Amino acid sequence: MPSERIINMHTHIFPVKIAEKAVGAIGDFYDIKMEIKGTPEYILEDGKTIGVEKYLVSSTATTAHQVQSINNFIAAQQAEHPEFIGYGSIHPDYEDIPGEIDRIISLGLHGIKLHPDFQKFNIDDKSAYPIYEAAQGRLPILFHTGDNRYDFSKPRRLYNIVEKFPKLITTAAHLGGYRCWEEAQVYFGHPRVYIDTSSALMFVSPEDASKIIHAHGIDHVFFGTDSPMWRHKDELERFNKLEITADERRMILSDNALRFFGLS
Repeated sequence: MPSERIINMHTHIFPVKIAEKAVGAIGDFYDIKMEIKGTPEYILEDGKTIGVEKYLVSSTATTAHQVQSINNFIAAQQAEHPEFIGYGSIHPDYEDIPGEIDRIISLGLHGIKLHPDFQKFNIDDKSAYPIYEAAQGRLPILFHTGDNRYDFSKPRRLYNIVEKFPKLITTAAHLGGYRCWEEAQVYFGHPRVYIDTSSALMFVSPEDASKIIHAHGIDHVFFGTDSPMWRHKDELERFNKLEITADERRMILSDNALRFFGLS
């Protein structure tokens, strides 16, 4: 296959001293045996196998007291590695949400990542409203969406929020809703909801995944691997099976992300 630009819009990184434990905890949560490291260096090395140019990197604060340290870590890694596009973390229980979102911006981070299932809050709970109020029009939010075991992050909850906060730009990860793909139709085509391909293509047939992508709109779809959940090479092989044109492929792999962040 000819050389092509690839922007990975969904990865996670952790400090070396806790990376093994953090990745193991994610594997336990999803009952998946994890054999991949979650350090920044590993993500970069694994991404080289398919020629990734940029990585959206994030981590999730499962408690309020983790927020500042995670944001400092992501900002430091972004400064050290020009390949990284960092997203900060916030928690509904954090004492000064507007102040920390101001700090996220001052750190040069480009968005916010929320994982309601890990953080144990409903996307549309009023406790999270201060996050959306402070972020809308300023920072996009990448949401983990969907899980048939929980109700925290169901697609209908995200739909409620994008309807209530008219300037909020969001990404609904995992083709709009992990294992909740029928429910994700609620926001297909919504101009302020993007979706990514992470942690979905191994569970959805290429035919059904292609239908979801086209139903939502090619210009609002990103390529993502959810590394260190999955290896880059395996995810690109799954992506290669989609029923999309060469132009659509280029849009999902790079052009949409470049436009989203205003990159050349």
